[in-house]
Amino acid sequence: MKTYLFVYLGAALLVILATPCIVRLARALGLIDAPGTRKVHSKAVPRLGGIPIAIATLALVIAVLALDNRIAQSFRGVQPELAALLGASIFILLAGIVDDIWNLRARVKLLIQLAAATSVCAFGIRIDSIGMGQYVWTLGWLAWPVTIFWIVGITNALNIIDGLDGLAAGIAAMTCGVIAMFSFYTGQPIMAVLMLSLLGGLSGFLFFNFNPAKIFLGDCGSLFIGFILASSSIMCTMKSATLVTMSLTVLVLGVPIFDMFFSILRRLLERRSIFAPDGNHIHHRLLRMGLTHRGAVFSMYLVTFSIACLSVLMMALRDREAAIVLLIVLAGLLVLFHVVGAIRLRESWHRLMEGLTLARQIRQERRCFEGAQLQMRGPQSFQQRWKALCDAADSMDFLWLRLSVGRPSEPNYTASWRRANRRGLPRRTVRLSLPGRSDKAGHCSRIDAVVAVNGSLEAVGRRITLLSRLIDEYSLELACAGPSSAIGRRTSGRKLSNKRIASLAKAARTRTQERKVHRQSSQQETYESPQTSQVVHAGGVEA
Repeated sequence: MKTYLFVYLGAALLVILATPCIVRLARALGLIDAPGTRKVHSKAVPRLGGIPIAIATLALVIAVLALDNRIAQSFRGVQPELAALLGASIFILLAGIVDDIWNLRARVKLLIQLAAATSVCAFGIRIDSIGMGQYVWTLGWLAWPVTIFWIVGITNALNIIDGLDGLAAGIAAMTCGVIAMFSFYTGQPIMAVLMLSLLGGLSGFLFFNFNPAKIFLGDCGSLFIGFILASSSIMCTMKSATLVTMSLTVLVLGVPIFDMFFSILRRLLERRSIFAPDGNHIHHRLLRMGLTHRGAVFSMYLVTFSIACLSVLMMALRDREAAIVLLIVLAGLLVLFHVVGAIRLRESWHRLMEGLTLARQIRQERRCFEGAQLQMRGPQSFQQRWKALCDAADSMDFLWLRLSVGRPSEPNYTASWRRANRRGLPRRTVRLSLPGRSDKAGHCSRIDAVVAVNGSLEAVGRRITLLSRLIDEYSLELACAGPSSAIGRRTSGRKLSNKRIASLAKAARTRTQERKVHRQSSQQETYESPQTSQVVHAGGVEA
């Protein structure tokens, strides 16, 4: 017992002495967290709070190795696993310090966490089996991905919840206390020492981190603490692979785990990156409900402490009874997050259905686009290419297309298509004009289109993009098809006789000449009135 007290008090004292030095160092180097739109603090606060916690934890664990008692002998029996755990933790700490200084990308931090978790697995710290009563499930090769997922998940959960002063440190301290009690209960002095050293460091750090905070944990602190907790809970299961052992960490860290899960779910339903910033975490919601900064933190403390008490009770229960307690606590957490608005079950269900519908629409539009691409490739006639384009437009809810081919000022011919009125005209439509490429002779194509707005404007934009790709790829072929291929006001892909083509070409040239003469006469009739300062055209008056 003296060893345990020495570890706890020594870590707390070391952090209390070292933290002011880290605060002055961070301010001197400019490593401060400035206020921002997603941050709740109003003044710049130094980061790097994980450094004194890590120093205290590692120093006290190494100090125990120098003792000559039963606990020190237990440490020497697992030196490879312990060295791997401490080495990976230092690696995570250094990565967090680099992130606090230079702001690493989220994907880079994830790769670092995966590498650290893999190294721990390689030294035998794995979840090889899970037991419930007389039933034991051996994971086999699944032990590696399950362990890596567990370590990375717990690490990020604690990192995400670090949004208010003292919140992450307080929840982590309660988790250390529960795991330490379980280590005493199951006779695991190594885990007890490791958790007490981390608990002592967190206890001393809370003097500086509680609102108003003088220093933040930073990514170096939250990542280091989360990694230690996740890896230590696995080492506990290696001697006692029961449901209670696995449930303890899940329950005590229930608030961070649920917050991380719902944050990822919310981003996926909103079709955003899972690494995108989010202002709808549970602590943000509590502040919007009117709670003060300290009130929100104490609320999370109360929830976590209640769950911690139930976790301690589970140690004395059988696996079946412990499973019932686990389900009750998980259901209570789900209700809590629903009440504060961090997750809306009905809204999430509707978003999920909308997402599935959108995915089906995207696949269908993609198939239509690829089918039109196949039809328009190769040496084909104008009618075939035009029909393929119209079929693709019909499948993507376009109502009308008109192709104009020739020089911009003198179009030689036009072709138009109109969709059959099968369901009535929609209330909302989008009109657009898509210019095509031109050849060396100056012939170019232009397509005017009308598309129905069935759903969101985003879906309309996606359909316009697909049609634009077809036009961009094959507009030169349509422009070079020549007037002899197809001319008319409403061809819709039907074949025209040579006599009809000649007559339509002659009519088109006549209309072009008439428009040119009309423009020239309009320009000659334009004059400026000095009394009214108005420009009068042949077709009206323009102020």
